[in-house]
Amino acid sequence: MALPSRSFLCLRHGTTDWNRQGRFQGRTDNLLNTDGIAQARAAASRLAGVPVGVIVASPLRRAVQTAEIVGAALSLPVAIDAGIIECDFGSLEGQSIRDTMRKHALTALEQLVSILPADGEPWAAVSARALGCIATLQNRHQGAEILFVCHDAVMQAIAQVLCGSFFENRYGTPFRFAREGDGWTVHEIGQFGQM
Repeated sequence: MALPSRSFLCLRHGTTDWNRQGRFQGRTDNLLNTDGIAQARAAASRLAGVPVGVIVASPLRRAVQTAEIVGAALSLPVAIDAGIIECDFGSLEGQSIRDTMRKHALTALEQLVSILPADGEPWAAVSARALGCIATLQNRHQGAEILFVCHDAVMQAIAQVLCGSFFENRYGTPFRFAREGDGWTVHEIGQFGQM
């Protein structure tokens, strides 16, 4: 598996109606709702003090919308890359996350990876393609601070491989995956680029 060579930024898209309803969204191509647009604008404010050089978004509209709002604020174009598209949840698409957890007696969101359906994307494939995408783009844009605008499952898969666990991710909140020696940490970026 290809791994990133240096630190990078990730931003989960703003909310959609399906997010608010607690449904598996995966590859279903929903738009941001009004809260999601406000979250994208807030993310742009948080990133104002960060020297972002490249913005890359998942091709799903909720990620593209979020990236375009941030890109407009930072005067940067948005590139699209399917390597960071959300996990395909197969037959779970559109289902209630809470009901699915109850049905399978799961107590933590990270346990969902153990019951992903065979007609969806394998969990290991999510991290492999996302990390490969990041590594490739870092090689292409040497020295540039890259912001990847993507999805929760993608960011959790990355965190699991690099940091060893899931983390508390929120809509429209930028994080830095920071390489520290041989290890990695993930930190929220606060107001005006502060960590």
